[in-house]
Amino acid sequence: MRIAIYPGTFDPVTNGHIHIAERVCKLFDQVIIAVAKDNYKKNLFSISERVTMLEESVKHIKNAEVESVAGLLAEYARKKGAQALIRGLRAISDFEYEMQLASMNKHLNKNLETVFLMTEGDYSFLSSSMIKQVALIGGSVKGMVPPIVEEYLKEKYQKKIEE
Repeated sequence: MRIAIYPGTFDPVTNGHIHIAERVCKLFDQVIIAVAKDNYKKNLFSISERVTMLEESVKHIKNAEVESVAGLLAEYARKKGAQALIRGLRAISDFEYEMQLASMNKHLNKNLETVFLMTEGDYSFLSSSMIKQVALIGGSVKGMVPPIVEEYLKEKYQKKIEE
């Protein structure tokens, strides 16, 4: 069985993330979308909120599952029997950082390959950070994120406005 892990913070998940997941699920028997608990970012959404949004957003993909993950990704992949990590690239500026990550993961787990998928043009400008910025000032993110994410963003930022 060919198993891939598609890791990220997904804070929040965008339609670009979902598009990558749909494509990679055609290439592998099982895809684990791994939502990182440990990361260097200050997240807007809790780990449980991010998992919930992703589960709802990928329920149409039969061979995708969502899990939260803590610790080293290379070790998690070993435990899951995964052969590949999936990374989406939007622009050339993503490549250097992603190459460093891929090299480190290969060093930590010699049996793990990193597969890079280029995003399609419709999603090349999307990032979770950009989505949060637009939503924060009341802009529409419709069509850029799954409907559940729109709801969560409205609720989260409405609470911040009221505080």
